[in-house]
Amino acid sequence: MVTPSPISLTVPSEVAPDEEEDKALPGASVSLLENSLHLPSLILGAGTLSNQYNTNDHLSGFAPMRLVRLALRYGIKAFDTSIYYGPSEVVLGNALRSVRDEFPRESYQLMTKCGRFGANAFDYSSAAIRNSVSQSLQRLQTPYLDTVYLHDVEFVCTPVQGKQTGDHASALTEDKAAYGLEEGREGEIHGEGDQKVLDAFTELRKMKEEGLVRHIGITGYPVATLLRLSLLILHNPPYEPVDVLLSYSHISLQNSTFAQFVPHFRQRAKVKQLVAASPFSMGLLTPSIPHWHPSPEGLREAVTQARAEYDGDGFVDAALAYSIRRCGPEDLNVPLVVGVSSPEEVHKCVKVWRKVQEGLMNDDERLREVKVLKAFSKAGYLDWSWASP
Repeated sequence: MVTPSPISLTVPSEVAPDEEEDKALPGASVSLLENSLHLPSLILGAGTLSNQYNTNDHLSGFAPMRLVRLALRYGIKAFDTSIYYGPSEVVLGNALRSVRDEFPRESYQLMTKCGRFGANAFDYSSAAIRNSVSQSLQRLQTPYLDTVYLHDVEFVCTPVQGKQTGDHASALTEDKAAYGLEEGREGEIHGEGDQKVLDAFTELRKMKEEGLVRHIGITGYPVATLLRLSLLILHNPPYEPVDVLLSYSHISLQNSTFAQFVPHFRQRAKVKQLVAASPFSMGLLTPSIPHWHPSPEGLREAVTQARAEYDGDGFVDAALAYSIRRCGPEDLNVPLVVGVSSPEEVHKCVKVWRKVQEGLMNDDERLREVKVLKAFSKAGYLDWSWASP
C-alpha cells in the first residue's frame, strides 16, 4: 500500500499579525452560487501551498495564514487541496486552526483528494483510500471533510480515448464509440483500471455513510474520460451518481472544452455538482510557466504571442476574468477554484471578480480578448488539450 509522505515542515504556532492589508476592501462579498453544495462562486485552491509553487520559507511563514484569513473575510469559504500536494493540507489546517475563533469549522467547506501520492504514485486500493482520508483529517485538523475526490482518475482507469491530444469535443458526437461514450454501454467495465476506480469509489461511499465525508467525487484532466467514468459509476451498483466532479484547465482563455460537456455531466451522468479549476491552467497563462508544465513548446509560444496583447499583469487579469465570467450564474453556474500564494493575490482576485459581477469590461478589453482567442485558434491551440497521462 502506498502511503502519504511524512511532512517535516514547521508551521507557526502563533497567530499571524492582523494589519490593514489583512482587511477585506469595501465592496461585495464573494457570493454563493445556487448549487447543491452551497459553494461560493470562488474556491481557494491550496495547491499553491506546496513546493510545486512555493518554497518552504514561504510556507512556514505567516503568508498562508494571512491569505486564508483574508479569503474567508471576502466570502471565499471553501478550500481545495490534496494529500498529493505535499505540505498543503498541513499548512492549510494550521491556518484554519489559527482563525477558528473568527471562522468556526462549520462556516467553510474543506475539499480534498485521495489516491494520488506522487508524480507516478497511485494507489486506489480500499486500504490506501481509507488511510489517505484518515491522514487528511489529521492534517487538516477536522472531524469531517465536506468533499473527497478520487484524484486524477485518468491515471488509474482503463484507457479508452479516441486520441491523446487535441480538441476532444468530437467525443460527444461522431467519435462517441472511440471514447466509450455510446448510449447503452454506459455501465461497461473496460478493464482492471475501471474496476479499481469503482472499488475506490465504493470505499469513499462507506466513509460517507460513516460521517467522515459528506460528498464524494472524481477529478481529472481529460473531460471525455471524466464523463465516461461518471457514467460508469452511475450505471453500476448501487446506481448512484457522482456527488461532485472537478475539471481543471478546461475553462480558460486557451481551452474552454468543459463548457460543451457540462450539459452531458448534468443531464446524462446526473452529477450533482460540477466544479471548474485552474483559470491559469496550472501556471501556463502566467508570466512564469512552471518548468514541470506538460504543455508542448508550440503551446507555450502561442501563450507568449497572446500575452503580447497586454501590458504588465493585464493578461493574467484577463485570463481570470474570462474564467470567472464563463463560470458565472449567467453561463455555466459552477464554482471556480483559483490558486493564490499571498494576501496581495487574494485582493487582486476579488477585485477581478467584482469587476466581472459589475459588468465593467470595456470595449478595448473585449477586443483584446477576441484577439487572444483568435491567436490561439490561428496557432492551432484553441481548445487543445495535452496528453494525460
